[in-house]
Amino acid sequence: MSTSNPSPNDRRQHYLNAAYGLRSWLLTVDHKRIALLYLGSITFFFFIGGSFAVMIRMNLLTPDGSFLQAETYNKFFTMHGLVMIFFFLIPSIPAVLGNFLIPMMVGAKDLAFPRLNLLSWYLYIIGGVMALSAAALGGVDTGWTFYTPYSSTYSNGNVVIMGVGAFVAGFSSILTGLNFIVTIHKMRCPGLTWFRLPLFVWAMYATSVIQILGTPVIAITLLLLAAERIFHVGIFDPRIGGDPVLFQHFFWFYSHPAVYIMILPAMGVISELVATFSRKRIFGYNLVAFSSVAIAMLSFLVWGHHLFVSGQSIYAGLVFSVLSFMVAIPSAIKVFNWTATFYRGSISYDTPMMYCFGFIGLFTMGGVTGLLLASLAVDVHLHDTYFVIAHFHYIMVGGAVMGYLGGMHFWWPKITGRMYPEIWARFAAVIIFVGFNLTFFPQFMLGYLGMPRRYHAYPAEFQVLNVMSTAGASILGLGYLIPMIYFIWSMRYGKPAPPNPWGATGLEWRTPSPPPTENFEEIPVVTEEAYDFEALARRDAAALRNEGELQNG
Repeated sequence: MSTSNPSPNDRRQHYLNAAYGLRSWLLTVDHKRIALLYLGSITFFFFIGGSFAVMIRMNLLTPDGSFLQAETYNKFFTMHGLVMIFFFLIPSIPAVLGNFLIPMMVGAKDLAFPRLNLLSWYLYIIGGVMALSAAALGGVDTGWTFYTPYSSTYSNGNVVIMGVGAFVAGFSSILTGLNFIVTIHKMRCPGLTWFRLPLFVWAMYATSVIQILGTPVIAITLLLLAAERIFHVGIFDPRIGGDPVLFQHFFWFYSHPAVYIMILPAMGVISELVATFSRKRIFGYNLVAFSSVAIAMLSFLVWGHHLFVSGQSIYAGLVFSVLSFMVAIPSAIKVFNWTATFYRGSISYDTPMMYCFGFIGLFTMGGVTGLLLASLAVDVHLHDTYFVIAHFHYIMVGGAVMGYLGGMHFWWPKITGRMYPEIWARFAAVIIFVGFNLTFFPQFMLGYLGMPRRYHAYPAEFQVLNVMSTAGASILGLGYLIPMIYFIWSMRYGKPAPPNPWGATGLEWRTPSPPPTENFEEIPVVTEEAYDFEALARRDAAALRNEGELQNG
C-alpha cells in the first residue's frame, strides 16, 4: 500500500485552488470542478426529495392519514419521486464520480468536450429550478409517471412546468453521456486497451449508451404531453382520439432503461471496491465487463412488464416476462463474480467495503423480488401495491445510493486531499443498512397483504408495519445526515490524504491528492492489466528503494 505524502508543492497547486472566486467556478471547464458543482447541486436536491419522503412517512403513521390532506399527499409523493429520480438518482454517480474520475482513469487531462460539460451542469440547474418552481406554485399530483389522461387533461398547469424541467434536465444527461463515450473511445492513454480499462469505465460507457438512446424518447413523450395539454391534440386522451396506453409504452421505453442509468454506475463502483479491498483482480473480468453492455442492450426490451395489467396482449405479456427474466442474468453474473473474487482474497473492512457488502445484500434482495414482479401471474396480485415500492427502493436506494456512498467514501481522499473519520464512517454505514431494512422490508409484507401504494389512508390492520417503516425512515435519515457532517468536517480538519490511501491500482491513484488541474504532468503509459496488485507492489517497492537511495546518497 502506498502511503507516501504529497510534497508541500503538490498540496499548494491543485485543482481546488487553481483559481479563486465564484466566477472561476461558474465558468470553469475543469471536469473536477464541474463534478463538485454537481455534487453540491445533487446533495441539495437529495435533501429536498428526502423532505417530501419525511412528510409521506409522517402521514402514514396513522391509518386515517390526518397529517396531510389527500391532495397534498398526492403532490408530496409525486414531488418526492420526480426530484429523487430526475435530479438525484439519474445524475448522481455519472455527474459526480463519472465527471471527476473518467478522464483520470483513462489517462486524459479532461473530457473530450469541456465546455459541453459545463453546459450540461447549467441545463441540470435550469431543469431543477423549473421543478422547484412547479412545487412552489402548487405542486404536481399526477405521480412521477405523469400517466395520461389525468396529466394531460385534469391535473393543474404545473404539469407543463415540471415536464419542461425534466425535458431540459434530459439534455444534461444526453450531453454527459456523449462526452463520456467520446472520451473513452478517443482519449485513452497509450497501452490502455479496452480490456485494461477499470470496470467503472465499462459501466459508465454502457450507462452513456442508454442515456443517449433512451433519453430522447422521454423528451419526445413530454413534448407530446405538453402539446396535448396546450393545443388539445388527440395523442393520449381517448375522448379526442388518443390512446393512454401509448403514453405508458413511450414512458416505460425510457424509464425502465433509466433504472439501469441509476444502477449500472453503482455496479461499476462496486467492482472497484471489490477488487481493491480484496486485493485481487475481479474474477471473470471479461464477463463482468460484457455484462454491463448486455444489461444496457436488454434494458430496452423489457418495458412491457410495467403494462401487465394495462390491457396489453397476453402474448406480449409472456414475451416481456421472459425478457425480464433474461435481464437478470447479467446482473447475477456480476454478483456471483464479485462473490467469487472474495474467495481467498485479503479482505479489509474499511468503510467503502462496508457499503460494498451492503450493496450486494440489498441489491440481491431487490433483484430477486424483481423476478416476482416479472412473473405475469404474481404481478397481477402485487401490481400497484407496496411490494413494488419496496422492490424499487431496494434497487434504487439499497443499490444506487449505497453504491454512490461507497464511491464517495472511496474517492473522497482523492477529491479533497483529506481523510474522513473512519469510526464515524463505519457507524454511519451500519446505521444506513439497519435503517434501510427497517424502512422498506415491512413494505414487502404490506404489499403482499394487499396495501395499495399512493393512498394517504389505509385500513387499521396495516398500522404496525407502517409505524415500523416510519421508525426505520427516521434511522435512515440520520444515517444519511452523518456522512454529510463528517465530510464537511474533514475538508478542514481531516488528516492529509496520501496519493493512494487504499493501495488501489487505477491511474487516478497515481496523481497527488487532490489532483493538479491538468491531472498528469505527463500522459501515463499503461503496461499491465487492470487490478494488477502485484505490479502495484513492485512499483511501490521500487519507489521505496529510490527514496532510500536518495536519502543515503
